[in-house]
Amino acid sequence: MSEELGDVVHEEKNGEVTLADLRHEVRQLISDVGRPIRRVSLKAGTAVIEVEWESSADGAAAEASRPAPAAPPRDQQAAAPAPPPPAAEQAPDRHRIVAPLVGTFYGAPSPGAEPFVGVGDVVQAGKQVAIVEAMKLMNAVTADRSGTVVSIEVSDGEFVEYGQTLIVIEPADGPE
Repeated sequence: MSEELGDVVHEEKNGEVTLADLRHEVRQLISDVGRPIRRVSLKAGTAVIEVEWESSADGAAAEASRPAPAAPPRDQQAAAPAPPPPAAEQAPDRHRIVAPLVGTFYGAPSPGAEPFVGVGDVVQAGKQVAIVEAMKLMNAVTADRSGTVVSIEVSDGEFVEYGQTLIVIEPADGPE
């Protein structure tokens, strides 16, 4: 038994077209047309392929507003090794500077500028140590205690949650 997919005829064992064949055909169709796709639907049993392309007018607008790639599936996340515990959890005598709100962390006042602080820097209470951007507003993050920066727990441009540890300092006046 044979199934026709696009312009290619496949003969498979037991008369079935496999999901791998369908994927191959979809890739071929996408490369032949050369326009962004809007939707793909595959089915192996009784061989169904549905591909919907964006119209050329939709393509330019959709390309500009295309969302960022999704996070990897949970099984891939689980396979990744667990990161070491943050410095704040390793030493109870250290002080955590936390995110005052949900947003994007920036360790410098502008791209390419020197960071507000680095590991080993001595900071005074009230000194700006970072920015958290939320809804296009830049919110200053300040040290609430004086001390020496032990670690910066997040990367520049990383999304942070309210209360998440951003920077860990060794307090100048001893443990909290």
